[in-house]
Amino acid sequence: MKNFLWKNHSDTGKRTSNRIRKISGFLSILLAAFFIAGCVNSGDKKEDTDILLGFSQIGSESAWRIGNTTDIEQQAENYGVNLMFENANQKQENQIDAIRRFIAYKVDVIAFSPIVEDGWDNVLMEAKDAGIPVILVDRDISTETEGLTTCLIGADFYEEGVMAAEYLIRKADRIGLTEVNIVEITGTENSTPMRQRQAGFADTIAKDERMHILESIDGDFLKSRGAECMRYLMETYGDEIDVVYSHNDEMTLGALPEIEKAGYVPGRDVIIISIDGGQEAIDVLKEGKINCVVECTPKLGKEVMETAIKLKAGEKVEPVIHPMEVVFSDEQDTSKIEPRGY
Repeated sequence: MKNFLWKNHSDTGKRTSNRIRKISGFLSILLAAFFIAGCVNSGDKKEDTDILLGFSQIGSESAWRIGNTTDIEQQAENYGVNLMFENANQKQENQIDAIRRFIAYKVDVIAFSPIVEDGWDNVLMEAKDAGIPVILVDRDISTETEGLTTCLIGADFYEEGVMAAEYLIRKADRIGLTEVNIVEITGTENSTPMRQRQAGFADTIAKDERMHILESIDGDFLKSRGAECMRYLMETYGDEIDVVYSHNDEMTLGALPEIEKAGYVPGRDVIIISIDGGQEAIDVLKEGKINCVVECTPKLGKEVMETAIKLKAGEKVEPVIHPMEVVFSDEQDTSKIEPRGY
């Protein structure tokens, strides 16, 4: 059949072959143009309507952090923002290197979640000199020079500490406690949430003479460290402990088995107060092993993208943007709490 077609349709075959070559050439041009456009969108040479956002995440140490990353990525896609994402894996030097790469790449806006408050002046001055606005996400920083960042998008950590303490005071009133001994498992030392959650809680319980903090210990926002801290606290204070105030769900979830190993029932023998509001902690709240979870939503992506778009357009933005947050506790019908999504 092939020989028959070749012999009797040679002229047609040649014409067809020429057409195919022309079409192939045209398609090659289209593919090349498409490839170049793809490079433009990825940031090599952006059009005026494009926005390239460099975002440095602390790490992936918790369900909260993973949920925050997922929301940032999803909202970047929703808003048509090109995202350069880097994971610092809990190291400040990695974040500083990432910010310098963003500057070298000439991104439009830089956003990052700082692992600690201090040590950012030099790299942020480089961003300022390059004319790149910087958004702080989730956590604040302390700098010697004013105006190195444009805004902070994140929770009111001080208010979270206040809400945790106010719950405890209500709980103590409700069950008739006359003396309340508290151990505190804090987040990463010198981080904004650690400092402010501690301050908000301490300032509020200072008004109640029943409240005493036996010890505050650094749990670094990690589940494994939460377990280590709780083991030490149980060995040191034992049945003196009335309350565990933990700065995030991961540390709380690490601490609970250690309380049980020591022969106590969390949520009943020991009041457990946590912060974040991830699904696993809410499930344990429903079981009665946690008494209170103060929400700290990771879903900040919408605010980040809208702020980046405004900054690219040269618009002014609010210096601080806080999401609305609530308290989940044994004071309510926990069965009605909606799925958290992280």
